[in-house]
Amino acid sequence: MSTFTRPSTDGENRTTNETMNGTMHATKNGPRHGAPNATTTQATRRPRLSGMTWLVWRQHRAAFWTMIAATVLCVAWMVYQRGQMMDFLGAYGFPAKNLDDADKEFKPYIGAFTTVTTGLTAIPVMLGVLLGAPLLAGDLENGTAKLIAAQSVSRNRWLATKLALTGLVVTVTTVTLSAVFAWWWNPIKLHYPDIDWASREFFNTTGPAPVALSLLSVFGGVLIGVILRRTLAAMVVTLGFTVALQAVWGYFKLSFGDIVTATSKPVSPGTPITFPSSVPRTAHWLDTSYVSGSGKLFDLTTCTETPTEEATQLCMKKADIVGSSMDYIPMSQMSGMQWLGASILFALTVGIVAFLFIWGRKRLV
Repeated sequence: MSTFTRPSTDGENRTTNETMNGTMHATKNGPRHGAPNATTTQATRRPRLSGMTWLVWRQHRAAFWTMIAATVLCVAWMVYQRGQMMDFLGAYGFPAKNLDDADKEFKPYIGAFTTVTTGLTAIPVMLGVLLGAPLLAGDLENGTAKLIAAQSVSRNRWLATKLALTGLVVTVTTVTLSAVFAWWWNPIKLHYPDIDWASREFFNTTGPAPVALSLLSVFGGVLIGVILRRTLAAMVVTLGFTVALQAVWGYFKLSFGDIVTATSKPVSPGTPITFPSSVPRTAHWLDTSYVSGSGKLFDLTTCTETPTEEATQLCMKKADIVGSSMDYIPMSQMSGMQWLGASILFALTVGIVAFLFIWGRKRLV
């Protein structure tokens, strides 16, 4: 039996075939008027970046993803090290037993702290040089800024998106690292005096301090890049800026605390001098001096060059030294000092951002 197909000269057969194909396709995959279903399916997917946010993320995605990946790896390492430390402390009998008796056994765990803090203290410098300096300097040097300025998006919006997205990534990563490191250190914070809480390895890596230092380093690098308009030159100058920032911060950070002075009980001139016993073990020591009956302070080297003990006692008696005093800052002030110092750094960062919008946006072409 043969099958005949009537030829079509006016395109009716093509129209019919297209209609049949469309109907068959609709039968297999749903009605043709089901297009809204596809739209609904797309709408239920996870939200994606779009517009200027997508452009900025895509342009700097390598740096952003590197920061996120490095944060995840560092957090995993700190969690592992804390677990190892807690296992040791549990087997050792802490806190019933003092950690002073476990100096040699506990050294590997202190070494782990040293390794991590070395990297954490370098984060503001690395972010300022590798992220902040090229953020706008690269666009100005390569001509990307002129291309974007020719579009319908304003320079203010482009600058705001750049700074906001960069600041968000920097804040999230540094807050995470700061919180996890503080969680790791917290079990022995008040029980191991060999760790100086006022050192940059611990003061600069916990609380708001690393966030404030990183943001100021990054946005300071952005401003330097806008001024110099050359990526390599901006990175070199930013390196000097971030190192200087760390040095200035280290010099002034202790001034954010209130110095406490402890004085020993007075004794008769010429008798052995005792030192204050009320100073907490975890306090940051600043200075120790001898005190005379009139309240005058003498350095501890006073009367140390005498040939005999009797001569030393005679020298102390002649100087009317009756006691000693010690200046220190207790660890209880650490959080307040960090927030006071960080508020100053945050204010400087806001000033830099405002200056970028007022003056810097004019150079983004």
